[in-house]
Amino acid sequence: MVPSGVRGEGARPRARDAGDLGWDEDLYEGDGAGDRAGTARGAETRGGAAQGTKETGGAGSQNGDGDGEAPSGPTARGGGRRGGGPGNGDGDGPGNAAGRPRRRRRVLRWSATVLAVVILGTAGAGYLYYEHLNANIKKDDLNLGDSKDRAAKPTPNAAGQTPLNILLIGSDARDSKENQKLGGAKDTFGGDARADVQMLVHVSADRSNMSVVSMPRDTLLHLPKCTDPETKQVYQATTSLAMTNDSLNHGGPGCTVATWEKLTGIHIDHFMMVDFAGVVSMADAIGGVPVCVDKNVYSHTSTGHGSGLKLKKGTTYVKGKQALEWLRTRYGFEDGSDIARTKAQHQYMNAMVRQLRENATLGNPNKMRKLAETATKSLTVDDGLGTVKKLYDLSMELRKVPTDRISMTTMPWVYSSDGNRVLPKPNDADKLFRLVREDVALDGKDKKKAKEAEPTDPAAADDRIAVQVVNGTRTDTLGPMSGRATQVAQLLVGKGFTQAKADGATLPSEETTVVRYPSADLEGDARRVAKELGIPTNAVEKSTDVSGVTLYVGGDWRSGSTYKAPEDDDKVPSSAKLDKGSDTGACMKVDPDYTW
Repeated sequence: MVPSGVRGEGARPRARDAGDLGWDEDLYEGDGAGDRAGTARGAETRGGAAQGTKETGGAGSQNGDGDGEAPSGPTARGGGRRGGGPGNGDGDGPGNAAGRPRRRRRVLRWSATVLAVVILGTAGAGYLYYEHLNANIKKDDLNLGDSKDRAAKPTPNAAGQTPLNILLIGSDARDSKENQKLGGAKDTFGGDARADVQMLVHVSADRSNMSVVSMPRDTLLHLPKCTDPETKQVYQATTSLAMTNDSLNHGGPGCTVATWEKLTGIHIDHFMMVDFAGVVSMADAIGGVPVCVDKNVYSHTSTGHGSGLKLKKGTTYVKGKQALEWLRTRYGFEDGSDIARTKAQHQYMNAMVRQLRENATLGNPNKMRKLAETATKSLTVDDGLGTVKKLYDLSMELRKVPTDRISMTTMPWVYSSDGNRVLPKPNDADKLFRLVREDVALDGKDKKKAKEAEPTDPAAADDRIAVQVVNGTRTDTLGPMSGRATQVAQLLVGKGFTQAKADGATLPSEETTVVRYPSADLEGDARRVAKELGIPTNAVEKSTDVSGVTLYVGGDWRSGSTYKAPEDDDKVPSSAKLDKGSDTGACMKVDPDYTW
């Protein structure tokens, strides 16, 4: 306890970026550059309205699906080209018809990464070859945002373990002949790359479970301020909503990481970015990945749209280009939306993980060497994963998680106002991110949590606790309640917290009311304030954004003197459908219009 004086006197919150998030949804369709303004729920006319190459989607400006259309613009470092403009390579730009996110690629990237890691770590190559492989791996900065926007690192559990968060990025770069051949139209070579696959892999602190959260490529967000580490160009935070996949064009993959941290509050430890060629080589290396359809399917329209995937009913081991087609298919699965495509990607990813576990070692040295070469050349990572050994060590951590404890889901979303894009769903998306932040298993199989330990430093007397009260009642649709910080500060004074003061310097947006404290010696004080107001313990959090006990009055307490805490449960929102890693019976439903 502080020996004398007022606890935390003079404390005031450090300003945080309070970028507004729009809340809405949108399904994404094409995989290519021409899909920019995609229609919602896959309602576009079968066959689209513009030109696009069969299987790859071409580069048409108004593609209906364009599974593989490319972007244009400046080149990017690492695993592909970075794009810079509003015209999106995958049909994410505002000018195209039928834009929808490519979630399938995220699955590819992650699966490919896991495979590469396992193989590379067991290849047994000599030192020179080891160094050769290391030289293949491209590296980029982990986070390009402002340091003040970094999410706080998680607190270790009782055993001193911490969770592991890895952002998997699927780049649609056409930066090599092989990627161009797989990606589509000739005029897209060297164009802008988009982060069309974004998937957060969360490995629990005790390594007992894994949660994978996908984000639609056309999710509209406020992108943070990012600085390109090579050119030093500063990309200012966007004042209007922009598609999340365009974050790759704001300095590199580190800006995609910064975007995720700002949205979710989850501290990201590493990123891995993979391109088209990496996906194909991984599937080839393990002899194919088993996928299932409930009818014969042919993803092709009379006008040339679709991925070109053609499979018979039942289970097929896809490999090479066919594996890429599976992951890029929208036309043909369920309602033709990008949400359905993500489901297909999850099926592929789960099946690939099972294949890797069943065939942990490959007996063919030449095959392993080829895989190692292709994988390392297709991979861009942060410095923390920049060697074969580091990748191998990561693979060992991932392999600790039982297959039946792997859960995959897509961020809850709602349609944007024009029905062509999506936004994080209010409350549900935030709850899902909270579960990941707090290391709660999405499958609901966590052991009952032990009673929360008492603070190491007990609370001071109420009249000695300095509390800054901040008005955080602004929401995406409502402005802040005038004078709300003063009202709640007076409420605290009436309850004996005579050192409570309103702070009108910042007007952030807080969906729910929260009490933050900067250090362990003030945790007891923060909990005491929360208890008196009826704020639950899980809404008391340590944060480097404040210098003393700080109460942020959220959008859930815009009036009145009694706080009604939201229902406290750790159940996954019903809008976040889970795909299980152990589900060997998963089978994609085929749209009758695309069967043969």
